[in-house]
Amino acid sequence: MVNCYNMTSTSQPIRPTSSAELQKQIRENYVGSRRPIHIRGGGTGASAGYLQDDPSAIVLTTTGLSRVIDYPKDDMTITIEAGLTIAELTGTLVRHRQQLPIDVPVPEQATIGGVVAANISGSRRFGYGTMRDYLIGIIAVDVQGQQFSAGGRVVKNVAGYDLCKLMIGSLGTLAVISQVTLKLKPVSESTGILWATFETLDDIDVVLETLLLSSARPVALDVLNARAAQTIVTGAELKQLPTEQPVLAITVDGLSAEVDWQLESLRKELAVFMPTVCLPIVNDDQRQKLQSAITQFSQQQSAVLALKANLPPSATLDWMAYADEEGLALLSHAGNGIVKGRFPVEPTEYSRAIEILGRLRAKARQYRGNVVVDTCPHTWRQKLPMFGDPEPSWSLMRKIKQQLDPDDLLNRGMFNEFRLPALRNSDGVTS
Repeated sequence: MVNCYNMTSTSQPIRPTSSAELQKQIRENYVGSRRPIHIRGGGTGASAGYLQDDPSAIVLTTTGLSRVIDYPKDDMTITIEAGLTIAELTGTLVRHRQQLPIDVPVPEQATIGGVVAANISGSRRFGYGTMRDYLIGIIAVDVQGQQFSAGGRVVKNVAGYDLCKLMIGSLGTLAVISQVTLKLKPVSESTGILWATFETLDDIDVVLETLLLSSARPVALDVLNARAAQTIVTGAELKQLPTEQPVLAITVDGLSAEVDWQLESLRKELAVFMPTVCLPIVNDDQRQKLQSAITQFSQQQSAVLALKANLPPSATLDWMAYADEEGLALLSHAGNGIVKGRFPVEPTEYSRAIEILGRLRAKARQYRGNVVVDTCPHTWRQKLPMFGDPEPSWSLMRKIKQQLDPDDLLNRGMFNEFRLPALRNSDGVTS
């Protein structure tokens, strides 16, 4: 998604360096010209939704809000401003062997506010959860320039409307996040990955069922088709790893002895299913390169069309096998029902892309799933169902947007009324 959306404006972006300055600039716009405001963090999610170039819009970047406000290490919490990058946050935490266990692509560019607003997560969501599990306090500024807060610096807070959760995934359409308080986790002493290849995705599906009863405790269950495996191994510069067949990559962590025991237990459990190859990766340098390449998969710029399917975990591999026949490179977080796909279609091949997307959406609907578009050519954006098929929650989301931003000034058009352009499937029938 990086650099695939070039926002234009009649003026230079504004870059507040304090919460007071942020409030002042938004308030002045609201009582004055009421121009649309495009909110931008590190820019890694700039291709999301229906947001369009708008010469009249104010571009507001949060990168000037990048301070660590409070870090009571013994409490395992940290309060930071929204423009701090994930790489900067990680650098601060690692010195005290603590972490925010959220896998974020392009960490040197992505900001914590952007990660919250886009609800970014990766492989380790299976064992560690998502931003909903770590955001315990937030300060934001609404469209009128009024600051509000929710939660606090302790893990438990009083009951009430959970504005923290409301801001997660809002894509900057409800308010501008200025500060967050996060719960943290200790860094594990050791981490290992078991790289196992099988003849078919169906073979892996059978294995996944048995892992629910495994004596090991995986923190990530990633399934890659051969195309994705080749992309990831090339990015990690680990040519010794086989990529000709589908891959099951199992990540475990803990004490060094515990990791060794888990990897050996998994190897024995998988042996019953006769994997073609079963390689443990415990070397820190190799393991970190592989984990980074898996995380970066969703940001590879070699594909014009990138999508994400949200499915019941039990249907993940079946849908993945169907999508594999369409020629996509596919990575699934199999324990969570998430499949990320990339397709190297040419920008001129809109009709071909729309047919493939239509078939994939129809297949996902069979399992009560959905398919959203993460990246596509700019000229396609208004034609595609960027957020997939309508969900029951959309009407409630419209009402919340109307209450908090009735003039649709914040990231105007991002959801575009959740409109659903008609797509045609391979038989030419509108779906």
